[in-house]
Amino acid sequence: MTKRTSAKYKIDRRMGENIWGRPKSPVNRREYGPGQHGQRRKGKMSDFGLQLRAKQKLKGYYGDMTEKQFRRIYAEAERVKGDTGENLIGLLERRLDAVVYRAKFVPTVFAARQFVNHGHVTVNGKRVNIPSYRVKEGDVVEVRQKSKQLAVVLEAVQLAERDVPDYVEADHSKMTATFVRTPGLGDVPYPVHMEPNLVIEYYAQN
Repeated sequence: MTKRTSAKYKIDRRMGENIWGRPKSPVNRREYGPGQHGQRRKGKMSDFGLQLRAKQKLKGYYGDMTEKQFRRIYAEAERVKGDTGENLIGLLERRLDAVVYRAKFVPTVFAARQFVNHGHVTVNGKRVNIPSYRVKEGDVVEVRQKSKQLAVVLEAVQLAERDVPDYVEADHSKMTATFVRTPGLGDVPYPVHMEPNLVIEYYAQN
């Protein structure tokens, strides 16, 4: 299992980028990698290294996802008609934990996974506690009545550091969000440059 909630800032340091755009990220202070040799690891990357890094960055962005889960989503993106990279992004953004995060019901991707796991969310009126549950266009995601006053929810709604994207319609007075459409890469408000094409190349060769 690739559990790494406690080490999420290590991902930022390793990538040299603030991949969630959080104000507390250590990259805002030090752009080099973690460890005593972090400052010396600035050599030119091979094609494989660039592909692996793109994969780790995209996978890392969506929280505690295992390699097996991520590979399965890639395999599905490849099977569906159209651009595999765009399909991959669309499938990742349709995860229930991603929609909860995008709707600003919680402050982080990691909190979204936990929030769904603990049964605080309904989809079309039915309680769902599986973070990887795939939301369909038109589905209404709602924070359960007894969870609406949780500190984590109230804090997230006030966050100024990110906006709700246009493919999710959020009503923070009712704590509901409608998944309007499946987004493409250009629609998703990633704080850093994501390269799904390199992820596709990585899996095509490995």
